[in-house]
Amino acid sequence: MSQTVSYLWREPRAVEEFTAGVSLHSHTSVSRETLDFIAELSNDWPLLQPLMRWAERRSIRASGIRPDYARSYWTPPLTPRLAFDLERTQIENKLQIQAMVSITDHDDIRAPMLLRSLASARQIPVSLEWTVPFGDSAFHLGIHNLPSAAGAEWMSRMEAFTAIPVAQRPPQMLTEMLAELDELPGVLIVINHPLWDLYRIGDQKHRYQVNEFLAVNGQFCHALELNGLRHWDENRAVATLAAQWNQVLISGGDRHGIEPNANVNLTHATSFTEFVYEVRRERKSHVLFMPQYAEPWKHRILNSTLDAIRNYPEFPEGSRRWDERVYHPDANGEIRPLSQLWGSESAPVYLNAVLSFVRMMGTAPVSRGLRLAWNDNSAMRTALAERKA
Repeated sequence: MSQTVSYLWREPRAVEEFTAGVSLHSHTSVSRETLDFIAELSNDWPLLQPLMRWAERRSIRASGIRPDYARSYWTPPLTPRLAFDLERTQIENKLQIQAMVSITDHDDIRAPMLLRSLASARQIPVSLEWTVPFGDSAFHLGIHNLPSAAGAEWMSRMEAFTAIPVAQRPPQMLTEMLAELDELPGVLIVINHPLWDLYRIGDQKHRYQVNEFLAVNGQFCHALELNGLRHWDENRAVATLAAQWNQVLISGGDRHGIEPNANVNLTHATSFTEFVYEVRRERKSHVLFMPQYAEPWKHRILNSTLDAIRNYPEFPEGSRRWDERVYHPDANGEIRPLSQLWGSESAPVYLNAVLSFVRMMGTAPVSRGLRLAWNDNSAMRTALAERKA
């Protein structure tokens, strides 16, 4: 195994010996993202809690609709073409090398299939982020480079597996499906953000589940992800986990907003299939963290949240306003865009008050202050000192 982690702001010449940069794990307007981040914001910033409770009461009085974060969701602002161009441009312009981009929307391959119809993107792999129930939780697997002719069939099989209730699911079904995918030489299977307790079952229990998953299915997984949106402490723990299970480390930006992926893989390959061979068979990986990863983690999460609630008048119709990209059950339980629920040109006053408060955090004076308050130079110094070989 040969793997390296480097940092562009410290090693600007790290790119010189490589042929291409690979952007893995990014999302488009096709992805459905939960609204749990709203509840998380109120936990992280207690000042928001009374404002949110007030807004919820106003929503019930005004529309008779109680906010339902469990069934609601939002979609990232970038369309598949805009997302592809953002990732491609960062690699080609900033790194001056060939770009390969693997889009991985949640449980959906529509974006890469659409992009493959464009002359400039015919080589884009058919990929997705598959939500895999396991035990009391679930894992997100990056399934990259499915055979295009079989992509729809695989998507149907994955959806069918996820829909089976846990009590009725055959114990070996997942392992058999992963084994089949592993038999396809061009497919790359990555465990995305493996130590992120995304479903909040508790850190200790989640780590137990991760090790159980690797014990049963690790032989059919090809890499663990260093995630561009997770804190370095978590990524460092992932590196330790990978060493324990003899797994390759790979990049995954997990971009949802308009900031390009904060890490990429550098490769000598000239096609995505060759890159997969490099990782799977030669067990080579060079992860390059981009300068945006050096920014304070909380500040980057805030900016990603702000990206989700901004308006983009220059974007294609249907993705310009934030309330066209957020979906919520109406009084009859039917999922609809918020813009249709209130039937007016803008959000109600009470909701605008909440959004204005959050957006205020992104204004220059407040943003600079938060950035300084959240800066953690000691953690970054530790990160800079680490280099895997």
